[in-house]
Amino acid sequence: MYMKAEPGEAWEKLRASRANPPGRAGSGPRRRTYAAALEQAEQMFTAAAVVGPATRPLQVFYGLSQAGRAIAAAAGDLTGEDWRLDGHGIKAGSSGKPFADIEIRTDSATSRGSFVRLSRLLGSPVWGKADPVRLEELWDVLPVNLSYPLSDRNRYPALYADERSMHVSPQSVLRIPVCDIPGWVVNDGSRDVLDTFLARYPGLARHHDYDRQPPRPDGPPDFTLYTNGGGEIEVSWLMPPGHTHVQAGRELLRSLTRSHGRSRFFLPSITPTGQQPHLLMAWWSVIYTLSMLARYEPAAWAELISVDKNHYAVPIEGVLKRAIDFLPSLILATVEEVSA
Repeated sequence: MYMKAEPGEAWEKLRASRANPPGRAGSGPRRRTYAAALEQAEQMFTAAAVVGPATRPLQVFYGLSQAGRAIAAAAGDLTGEDWRLDGHGIKAGSSGKPFADIEIRTDSATSRGSFVRLSRLLGSPVWGKADPVRLEELWDVLPVNLSYPLSDRNRYPALYADERSMHVSPQSVLRIPVCDIPGWVVNDGSRDVLDTFLARYPGLARHHDYDRQPPRPDGPPDFTLYTNGGGEIEVSWLMPPGHTHVQAGRELLRSLTRSHGRSRFFLPSITPTGQQPHLLMAWWSVIYTLSMLARYEPAAWAELISVDKNHYAVPIEGVLKRAIDFLPSLILATVEEVSA
């Protein structure tokens, strides 16, 4: 799984944008909010980098929240006063549940809350209060958590699209290795299990075929196995006739995947919506939940981050560190997305 983060470069570009704000943040209150919110966001992330996990989720979340206000200020699709965000728009409660099963709820789709308003702007799902989503499900959407499962249940992680090995055939077929397929799928080895697994990923559900074990064209999946479990398989998509050049294949791949760092991933849909979240909102859900635990349940949080006592401590440390590394470039990309 190739990923690289350059937070310093992203912050430089965001700082440079404040002299000539993008989209609708070019003047008036939106311009002032854009500049002030990004300044606060950067200071929060800088502070987060020098504290430990006891308080780090608070700085990271409020830095992300302020960045969200800058994104809304720049958004071309938010007119009138719709760019003003009011409240969180998301809730998380443990109620004595295991860490992986913490329930995350959102406000209704008409809310002005930050999470709801930004989700609607980015085409990312909200799910209301009646059908909560477990923390584990959103945790697994984040590519940085591939090596940190929260339970031994079957996972639907972000799947790395090996763009460097992509090729387009003269028959207008795009082929690309899809990596990090979990062991429970690979070990079963059947088409039914793989097909059901791929259907959970909107980009992969549209596939044409995948490699099969010879000599039968309808044989079982032909996985490349990893030594540490799991594997990968080459998947294909049909392109319009005559589209045989690599750039056309790259454009199709980018319509099927999401960017994280310098890599692209197929993301799973989340229950109960059947939609894949925008990566910014998946990060938002996870970091918000950690911040609420740290703020309102400090004793339980201290237990969770004790590396001598709790197996969740290192995964939590890891996701918080990687949030500082990866979120600035994701914030920058989202500003560019909404202001284009």
